[in-house]
Amino acid sequence: MQRSPVGVVIATRDRSASLAVTLRHLRALPERPETVVVDNASTDGTRAMLARDFPEVRVLALPANRGALARTDGVRALTTPYVAFSDDDSWWAPGALARAARLFDEHPRLGLLAAHTLVGPEQEPDPLDKVLADSPLGTATDLPGTQVLGFLACASVTRRTAYLDAGGFHPVLFFGGEETLLAYDLAARGWGVTHCPEVTAHHHPAPAPRTGRPAVQRRNELLTAWLRRPLPLALARTRCLAAEARRDPHARAALRGALARLPAALRARSPLPPHVENAARLLDGARPEARA
Repeated sequence: MQRSPVGVVIATRDRSASLAVTLRHLRALPERPETVVVDNASTDGTRAMLARDFPEVRVLALPANRGALARTDGVRALTTPYVAFSDDDSWWAPGALARAARLFDEHPRLGLLAAHTLVGPEQEPDPLDKVLADSPLGTATDLPGTQVLGFLACASVTRRTAYLDAGGFHPVLFFGGEETLLAYDLAARGWGVTHCPEVTAHHHPAPAPRTGRPAVQRRNELLTAWLRRPLPLALARTRCLAAEARRDPHARAALRGALARLPAALRARSPLPPHVENAARLLDGARPEARA
């Protein structure tokens, strides 16, 4: 059987039951993609389960939790030209990875594509799909789909060389809302990031949100501004979050977390080139909640 040009990377931690469901779906795909599971120091028997039930899956056992950076370990371990990301609660529709490979083959500047995401057993479209489809950035003649500067990590496929060129997910953010910064960095290096609804992923998140996620998302939104956006915008967003922190515990936790990581963000600060900053501003204007 011909080897699939798309490999799959899954970063996981202490979710062995849902990971097993994901791997069964991936194992049934007609593309039969090579799959790498990067285990973020799980303590729930994940590694034993993988060795027993999925011996064909390559496992990278990390000694500590590296958050989203674990995906980069997986990308480096693969040699396929394209890499699809799954979470331990998401998988790809049959034929989706083959369609993604064709799009990358046909569009050499395409660095990452955001798929159409169906959520839960009801297969309802993820609300982010409409946001991406309505992106004001429009289309480009050398790219498929609509240009975007955001995506859902567990429903994305990337060109391996582009991902590594952009540095992958950023260590300052660790995990949570890390996608926008990677999209910025890809675009800053000339890679296209687009929404391609003909490629489909399935996402079955747990019914209850994970503890602390809203605060982490807000923290990383602010850190992304400090890492890549103009200083007046980063300062304005910091003031807004500080004002909210007086009455909102999530905002308070987000602000504390951002301030703790701010020195590292300032050391890694690299403002976007003007054409990408202009695109980011255009997207800010399309979001009613955006603050500048």
